[in-house]
Amino acid sequence: MNRSASTDCSGHAGLALAEQFRVIAEIGGDIAFSIDCASGELRYVSPSIEQLIGYTPDEVTAGFQSGGPLAALCAGLPERVKRLRAGDRSRLRLVRETELQGAHGYPVPVEIISSLLCGEDGQPAALVGLVRDLSPRRLREAEQKRFASMLNHEFRTPLSTIDGAIQRLEATCTLADEPTRARYRKIALATDRLIGMLDDYLSPERMAGIGSERQPTTVAPRTLLEEGAAQLRAAGRVASIQAHELPETLRCDPEGLRLALKVLIDNAIAYSPPTSPVVLVGRLAASGIELAVRDHGPGVPQDEQPHLFDKFYRGRNAAGMPGSGLGLYMARSIVEVHGGVLSLVTPSDGGAEFRIWLPVAGAAKLLARQGASTDNPAPFAAMALPPSGNTQ
Repeated sequence: MNRSASTDCSGHAGLALAEQFRVIAEIGGDIAFSIDCASGELRYVSPSIEQLIGYTPDEVTAGFQSGGPLAALCAGLPERVKRLRAGDRSRLRLVRETELQGAHGYPVPVEIISSLLCGEDGQPAALVGLVRDLSPRRLREAEQKRFASMLNHEFRTPLSTIDGAIQRLEATCTLADEPTRARYRKIALATDRLIGMLDDYLSPERMAGIGSERQPTTVAPRTLLEEGAAQLRAAGRVASIQAHELPETLRCDPEGLRLALKVLIDNAIAYSPPTSPVVLVGRLAASGIELAVRDHGPGVPQDEQPHLFDKFYRGRNAAGMPGSGLGLYMARSIVEVHGGVLSLVTPSDGGAEFRIWLPVAGAAKLLARQGASTDNPAPFAAMALPPSGNTQ
């Protein structure tokens, strides 16, 4: 590692930080490196580089500036240094994916995380970072694709059989009574719904997209609420947003949370009067945030509330309506994977309010600044309530 005294570009002591970074990275199994900005020389690379690409540290150092196997580490370095000297800090830290050519003759997928450190004069002195092997993640993604493909096939085959049979029955049921024809239509609608879910979540096209590009890991909570409002308005419903001091970003699986919110919004559309408004709420709550969907429907009978999130459960008010009884179960599963809680509170003036609570770093400080209020209930209070809400 370069032993010259340096600071990061915020003015902190860079030597200690770089040394700690190297030790922590190597304990975690990642490969640390340091490049001198002035000369472009590779000053340090972890010995474990040999396990990753088959070249020893001496071999990669010797051929580094002549386009050796680790040349990708400093790709774009001159431009980054130039921008930083001009006051542009947007490329101070970068995370990118690439491939390193190994001595064994095939490329190794890696993630490179790098940051510029500055010397005592405030000028870029070193580029430090780590290299992370992406092979295990790529293998998991391939397994996920194969598993999803298997599920798609196993579900689609019987569904196609059912779909074909019900179409023949509908075409030849001219002498059947109305209740029988209604059952046929209900079966056809349920089959179409399940096939649509396969297309949405387990289609070959969707599986092919997994891993083809870096998936987002953050989303703005306000964006989730605005997308939900757009969904409501597209369905002809009156929608409003009540958001209070939300964080700019939320670390999560954005598509998963979009799906959970969509389930709650679909319920509000289906189980509340068409002319009644639906309110989407975002607020700080304890050490996290709440995203809530408030409708003005009939709510849920007290005796049905304990079963609301059970798999395949459908309440009395769902009779005759399309659905599989999986929506709320799936939404709760998504929220719990994020370390959150999905619950429902019955407002005093009727209707139902589903609440998604999610942990967020730093939320407690924001909440303390704005003071305790009834708009920011602790998630544990919501957990103590019996689960309740629209039964679908």
